[in-house]
Amino acid sequence: MSSIHNAALDLKRLDLLADGDSLVHRLDARAKVLVTIFFIISVVSFEKHELGALLPYFVFPAVMLALSDLPLLYIIKKIALICPFVLAVGIFNPIIEREIIISIGPFGISGGWLSFYSIIVRSILTVGAGFILVGTTGFTAVCQALQRLGMPRVFAMQLLFLYRYIFVLTEEGNRVSRAREMRSFGKRGLGVKSFGSMLGHLLLRTWQRAERIHLSMLTRGFTGEFHTRRTKIFGVREFTFVTGWSVIFLLFRWYNVPRILGNLMPDVFQ
Repeated sequence: MSSIHNAALDLKRLDLLADGDSLVHRLDARAKVLVTIFFIISVVSFEKHELGALLPYFVFPAVMLALSDLPLLYIIKKIALICPFVLAVGIFNPIIEREIIISIGPFGISGGWLSFYSIIVRSILTVGAGFILVGTTGFTAVCQALQRLGMPRVFAMQLLFLYRYIFVLTEEGNRVSRAREMRSFGKRGLGVKSFGSMLGHLLLRTWQRAERIHLSMLTRGFTGEFHTRRTKIFGVREFTFVTGWSVIFLLFRWYNVPRILGNLMPDVFQ
């Protein structure tokens, strides 16, 4: 349980990184949300066997990380946490699809391996873009931007509460786990049988804690509106940011850049 608690605290650090003052941090949240959505749609729109065409899209997270001064190793660690789930999704593709699609000399690569690696690359790109968005904007500002872009307010608010509830759940879970260990003698009370009652108590405790938090919010004048410390406008910089990246994503989508460069290489070295 302590590892889950530490993971939640590590996730909270991602939200704290949004207090930076880089060029990307100063952009309106709506611009960053629009670009990220367009980036994700463009990445997932490729055919399942397309792998090389996805590689140019690494330009976007690389540039965003460089301009925002986010810790690269921290973002890589966050992406690595998703990898086991990604591997579970595509691990059977090489077994199901055995038809050879690409031949490199005497070696052949089946469609299953191409789709498997394609899933991994897409996951790294999309999850990484999401982490960069939260790290440069903050989850509250992301939800506010989604509402200002047309999402119903109740959905945006529920999304924010769901995110906040993760920390409430982990904090209460850490308390329950620590109390369970302190009340056990040796190995008694630490078996699998105690998990059922512990999960029931955890649900009740988090429910009561959430009600107390909601009451405290109401006493402080909560009306269902977002309140952020920074108020930004969608200006020329934001328009240039959205337009520029959108054009780049469209070029990457329409033209297979690695294939074009590969065709040009023989002509260069002749």
